[in-house]
Amino acid sequence: MATNPCRDCGNGVSPSATTCPQCGAPRPSDPDWDGYGFEYKSPQVFLGLPLVHISFKYRENRMPVFAKGWLAVGQFSCGFFNLSQFGVGPFAVSQFALAGMAISQICVAVEAICQIGLVWQGTGQLLFELKELL
Repeated sequence: MATNPCRDCGNGVSPSATTCPQCGAPRPSDPDWDGYGFEYKSPQVFLGLPLVHISFKYRENRMPVFAKGWLAVGQFSCGFFNLSQFGVGPFAVSQFALAGMAISQICVAVEAICQIGLVWQGTGQLLFELKELL
């Protein structure tokens, strides 16, 4: 039976092994493996950020991979336009947002349509408007 070296410890493992029997590394015969889930970064970059970064991925230590790009999509994102559960940036459509303009369940924003928010102006169920608080 053919074996490949484990990328972490070098022990011979089957190409179909899900973990290394020596060190416990996940997917040990895949040298490019860097986490669970899905991630896409567009090859086009502008001012150091990919035009599109989609990330629903976790590293081996279970830390999420943040989507960072002009269009950032994922559970956690930071970008010019965010579509996420937790988003930070000028424009966000998120469950939780810190944004200039947001459509969100809970947010801190300049302008927002949200359920609960700390905003300069907006529409929502429970809003605290900064211009009235200051």
